[in-house]
Amino acid sequence: MKDQLEALVMQMYRSGILYSEAVREFKKRFVQTVLQENNGNQCKAARELGMHRNTLSRTITELKLDIRVIRNGARRPPRAARPQVFEKKAAR
Repeated sequence: MKDQLEALVMQMYRSGILYSEAVREFKKRFVQTVLQENNGNQCKAARELGMHRNTLSRTITELKLDIRVIRNGARRPPRAARPQVFEKKAAR
């Protein structure tokens, strides 16, 4: 892995990418990968990244990541859209 990283850094350096751009791109890809592995769950992703959930939320905003794409519809539908299930009460 170290060799791959060194090759990537050299490629980025030779192509003229500024340090700030390289750091931002790395940060974006890293956060995006962890979020995808956790199906967009920010609490779990933040824990794995070793940061607070609010910090991750600010980072997502800063990097302009679209969390809706990462979640891919994994959220539960609103309560009004769920089918109603009625249970029968036992007779006493």
